[in-house]
Amino acid sequence: MAERAPAPLAECGAPDTGRAFWLQAADGVRLRVGYWPGERLALVLPGRTEFIEKYGLVVRDLAAAGWGALVVDWRGQGLADRALADGLRGHVGDFAEYQRDLDAVLAFAEGEAPGPRPWLAHSMGGCIALRGLMRGLPCKAAAFSAPMLGLAQEAGKLRALGWLAALARPLRADRGYAPTTGAGFGLPSMGFEGNNLTTDQGQFERMKAQILGDPRLSLGGPSLRWMAAALAEIAALAARPSPDMPALFGLGGAEGIVAPAAVRDRVARWPGAELADYPGARHELLMERPEVREDFLARVLALFSR
Repeated sequence: MAERAPAPLAECGAPDTGRAFWLQAADGVRLRVGYWPGERLALVLPGRTEFIEKYGLVVRDLAAAGWGALVVDWRGQGLADRALADGLRGHVGDFAEYQRDLDAVLAFAEGEAPGPRPWLAHSMGGCIALRGLMRGLPCKAAAFSAPMLGLAQEAGKLRALGWLAALARPLRADRGYAPTTGAGFGLPSMGFEGNNLTTDQGQFERMKAQILGDPRLSLGGPSLRWMAAALAEIAALAARPSPDMPALFGLGGAEGIVAPAAVRDRVARWPGAELADYPGARHELLMERPEVREDFLARVLALFSR
């Protein structure tokens, strides 16, 4: 039986049936999962910087449709173990580390509700999910919200980041923050005007209030090594064929974090995959204005129920 973990799950909008547990990945890293039982169980895989509580309203809506949910704090974020003394610096040595997390989560899920289950993956979680699917991990259907299959930066800048990381690695200097980022990078220092996450101010303020209310959940910029690892994983996945399973992809017309062209390319190479476009929407489709959020979730639930 997994050890219970402290978590303010009742305060995030999710049903009060939720419980939190500590899990241990194969390399000893401690993870946190939030679990809401149900006759049917959906696996929710968040993006970089995210945490269980952020998905409270998503869990609420899944529950209203008859679905239980399992949400993970990946290593380096939420209340999971962080690799560096500066806990605000997001760092992994290789994206294979996230597969150890995914394996631990699936093992826990199998103990609670045996059998393949659908996955709902956002941003970095989409990148992790795609690698897991390509490894043949059990999944009934996969829904992707703005998956990180490419980064929305100029190709020249991304190449320069890769070269810089390669030069810095022998000196272990690639553990420092990636250029233009830092401890305050991201939502904690972001204002609503001009943000690249959502057009819904209420959702924006809710996400920000969660971090300000519990600074343990905050995460700043990524390390240079994380960036190099992400770029390597993106390139490796792009070279491989798509898995054979039902899939849905959601993409905002004002996406500014992941590369829309990479998402569209993957959909074009995934037989039977559906792409839902949302003009004007930004990166966080599950935290967008009601008409976007509700339509995307309805499509997700329709896929899961088929």
